[in-house]
Amino acid sequence: MQYVYIVVIGLHVMAGVFWAGTTIAVARDPEIKAERFIRPQLGASGLVFLTGLLLWYFFHEGVFGSVEMVLALGIATALIATGVQGALVASASRQLAGADAATQTQLRAKMTRGERIAGGLLVITVLCMATARMF
Repeated sequence: MQYVYIVVIGLHVMAGVFWAGTTIAVARDPEIKAERFIRPQLGASGLVFLTGLLLWYFFHEGVFGSVEMVLALGIATALIATGVQGALVASASRQLAGADAATQTQLRAKMTRGERIAGGLLVITVLCMATARMF
């Protein structure tokens, strides 16, 4: 059974690092085309949530103490980050095809704004995951 834990934790961490890392990188440099990353980012977020559900089941089922409260805050901010990326970045990315230059500039600004908001939320998520055991 320990191998299952190791695999699930590994997938959770690797997908989370990819998701948060690309989000923060794209947010910091508007020259990086966000539309190239949004689908893999949303896929990674889905994997993070699936593996996170498994980890909650394995290690936190039936308990809701201070550790779980901190983790729940991290989960909430991650869910909001996914919503922001879907609403701002993915929707603008779909509108890019066939848009004129002025509209593309506006859409890229919207995508960058979405990535920045999501990046900030994911920083909170990472801090919650890293510090949960301290509470």
